[in-house]
Amino acid sequence: MARNSKSTSIIVITTLLIVLLLVVITVGFFLPKQEEIIQGEAETSEYRVSSKVPSRVLELRVEEGQMVRKGDTLAIMEAPEVDAKLTQATAARSMAEAVESKAMNGARRQEVQGAYELYQKAKAGLDIAEKTYQRVERLFGNGVLPEQKRDEAKAQYDAAKATVIAAESQYEMAKEGARIEDRAAAAAQVNRAQGAVDEVKSYVSETVLTAAADGMVTEIFPHVGELVGSGAPVMNVAMVDKVWFTFNVREDKLQRFSNGKICNIFVPGINKTVKAKVTRIKNVGNFAAWKATKALDGIDLKVFEVRITPTDKVEGIVSGMSGVIEKDK
Repeated sequence: MARNSKSTSIIVITTLLIVLLLVVITVGFFLPKQEEIIQGEAETSEYRVSSKVPSRVLELRVEEGQMVRKGDTLAIMEAPEVDAKLTQATAARSMAEAVESKAMNGARRQEVQGAYELYQKAKAGLDIAEKTYQRVERLFGNGVLPEQKRDEAKAQYDAAKATVIAAESQYEMAKEGARIEDRAAAAAQVNRAQGAVDEVKSYVSETVLTAAADGMVTEIFPHVGELVGSGAPVMNVAMVDKVWFTFNVREDKLQRFSNGKICNIFVPGINKTVKAKVTRIKNVGNFAAWKATKALDGIDLKVFEVRITPTDKVEGIVSGMSGVIEKDK
């Protein structure tokens, strides 16, 4: 009797479980299917702050998470080698300027005066040689002196004229100073030295790192006192004004999106719905394939990256915040 009662209880429980399972299946079949939530993430443009020259971090003026404005000083670097190069370049420029000044100013006053005195001396010698030659010529004409003496006097006279011409040229050259070509070469040397100074000064300016645009400091890599190589990043700054949302969407859901379409994105981080526009649809590659369900006969569906950009500036959105695409009305 007890055995029959136990069997009856098992049968009743089993029947109830089967009935309950059938009810759940029936209700689930008739209930409307909820649309799959498409969730993405906010991203922002970033730029890296780095130095052109190897240097040591002397001072950090900002902290991670701090908002900065364009032109704000972010870090001070120390590069003694660059300062030494600037001293060398400045000295080279001073030397080139001195050479140019010498070329432009010409000979010194004493040199010009000396050339003038030699010119006057040559003219006096020419006057004496001319008078001597004239006397000898008259005596030769009277038959007093032989032809040899006349020829010697004539040679001395011609030599004196040549000396005057040479002395005059030296005097004129002393007055004019350096040649045009020498002046141009000296000026070019000054320009070259100035270019070297400007180049080193540009490196010196690179030891003061400033913000290239408004944004938020997201990462700072070195600590004070650490050495940083040329071009190595010192910190990252996110431009929070340039934000967009990225969604990975299966291609069977892609019909909801098209370039230029306006969407509403709910951002839990700021508890706001943001109006945005689809700006890019890109295939993320075969490695990101989504395996379809059995209802789709085992077809593999690819995943596309959909970028949606807010149409208006929205305060408070930072990189990493979630965004949910609301259902089209």
